[in-house]
Amino acid sequence: MTDPLERLKALQGADLPVHGGRTLAYVYDCGDPEVDRVAREAVAAYAASNALDPTAFPSLLQMENELVGFACALLDAPDSAVGTVTSGGTESILLAVQGARDSRPDVVRPRMVLPATAHAAFHKAAHYFGVGAVLVPVGPDFRADAAAMAQAVDDDTVLVVASAPSYAHGVVDPVTEIAAAAAARGVRCHVDACIGGWVLPYASRLGRAVPPWTFAVEGVTSISVDTHKYAYAPKGTSLLLHRDASLRKPQYFASAAWPGYTMLNATTQSTRSGGPVAGTWAVVEHVGDAGYLDLAGRAFDAVDAIVAAVEREPALHLVVQPDSTLVTLATDGSCDPFTLTDELVSRGWYVQPQLSYAGGGPSIHLSVSAGTLPHVAELRDALSESVAAAQAAGPVAVDPGVVAFIEALDPAALGDDDFDGLLAASGLVGAGADGDLELPTRMAEVNAMLDVASPAMREALLVAFLDRLQRPVRGGRP
Repeated sequence: MTDPLERLKALQGADLPVHGGRTLAYVYDCGDPEVDRVAREAVAAYAASNALDPTAFPSLLQMENELVGFACALLDAPDSAVGTVTSGGTESILLAVQGARDSRPDVVRPRMVLPATAHAAFHKAAHYFGVGAVLVPVGPDFRADAAAMAQAVDDDTVLVVASAPSYAHGVVDPVTEIAAAAAARGVRCHVDACIGGWVLPYASRLGRAVPPWTFAVEGVTSISVDTHKYAYAPKGTSLLLHRDASLRKPQYFASAAWPGYTMLNATTQSTRSGGPVAGTWAVVEHVGDAGYLDLAGRAFDAVDAIVAAVEREPALHLVVQPDSTLVTLATDGSCDPFTLTDELVSRGWYVQPQLSYAGGGPSIHLSVSAGTLPHVAELRDALSESVAAAQAAGPVAVDPGVVAFIEALDPAALGDDDFDGLLAASGLVGAGADGDLELPTRMAEVNAMLDVASPAMREALLVAFLDRLQRPVRGGRP
């Protein structure tokens, strides 16, 4: 019989590396193996624990309260502030929206005002909770237009949102002005600092210019901050902080309307593994405030080096100067961005392509970690080589027939045959021996096809793609 742990290692061989500083999306690497060891041992020690009932596992409650206390100090929270440990940034955002909605039972058709750059998790919350999303265009610097957002607030608005920073461009919104406008109308203001919340405070201490965004800004009522990002903790934890307990109360769910135990939850989950909580607590304890200041310094040194490398390449330019650890770059007409992405991936650097949106062209996103710093010279060389290769390959052209096919379809009314045709045309489905989906090794042509599609068509195509991916393996493993 095959050792399952050996099989796990074999399966993992096809995954992106989570260490080594070369995966510039999805994972955050501090570059210290000891942090990884501490996290793994703590997760394993609490893998069977259940954070559902804090009276059954009081150690988890203690760890959660200590994590919230650390974050409160980091984010200039008042003594009245409270917080909750969630499973990730999306759950923190979902709870912020749900709590805002339920705090206003008098509003029949609740709405929230978002900059167009707000994270897609807010759209997910709108879909789940029936809260209308009012999207406000951002300024030429990709920051929220505070005046336009203030004008969009009305009597049905239950939440106003700002980002610190926005994911796609890495810039901090004018939180002071946005929060003031929300407060003037008696509306909650949530700051999505999921990706920046654990690193921007240290950026300020390092002397970098960061616009105000924490609880020190009057009118900010809640902040989400992910510990699995720049706290370098295991996946599966985030924090949602509220300025005071009364703001958090609508987030809770309780039900005694059945014959079992009275259900009481602070999050959308009931059963929650204690593993991620313990792993996060252990990492924060191990690294500490001084350690995070050092890690932030390394991450920002890497950002500065990458920015300099981009500026040295005539075919590349920054979309905007980054406020945080996110770098977004674009290409000129001589270099196809999707081919450039493939070339970087082929050289061991995973970067994330971003498609055209609202008149803006495609771009390339990098989430930079402390673990990237020792390798920035390698990245600089890979970038130069990849630009040259992309220029030599030339632009990726989408077949006019495929474009016409896409434009003629209604994404809301597509059948299975239409989906199959689109998947085949996109290159997302190969000719497997049994008609199975085969992932392409290079994505430039796929991304170019997606780029000419409308956002609604992109969603429809990728939903079909995910549906094809998630099919059971029958009759045992292959």
